[in-house]
Amino acid sequence: MLKKILIVIALAVPMLVSAQTIKVALVDVNEIIAAMPETAAAQKKLEEAQTRYESEYQKLGEEMKRKYDEYQNMKEDELPAIKERKTRELTEFQQKLAQFEQQVQQSLQKMNNDEMTPIISKVRTAIEAVGKEGGYSMIQMYDPQLVLFYQDPVENVTAKVRAKLGLGAK
Repeated sequence: MLKKILIVIALAVPMLVSAQTIKVALVDVNEIIAAMPETAAAQKKLEEAQTRYESEYQKLGEEMKRKYDEYQNMKEDELPAIKERKTRELTEFQQKLAQFEQQVQQSLQKMNNDEMTPIISKVRTAIEAVGKEGGYSMIQMYDPQLVLFYQDPVENVTAKVRAKLGLGAK
């Protein structure tokens, strides 16, 4: 019996000695992105585009209202061809307005992706550098709604990533 216990210990000790510690860290990517000057510039550019789109949309809305008022103010005895033309114009304009709205949303989404992709890439590169320098096995995005609890040995490396990006302390 003693021989069996010694064999088990002899087999288990090398496995325990060779086991590596896994280093895990968290990083608040959203906080870092919000602190970057490039993000503020991108948001300003998006806001300016949105303002210009809203201005154009308002003009189209006024034209739509004018067309609708014309349609509403037609006399009861208006000729059928004129009524049909006004109805068709109103319907076509509504479709154009809906199409413009859809194009604006797509354009703003594309612009947002184009502006944010290099920023996210820069943050990802900094996170990878911190991960390699610190010997972390994994760095996971910190989200207070998803991460309910963490403690040592899990480390929050947000400050290190901020420093790597030259953002300084929060």
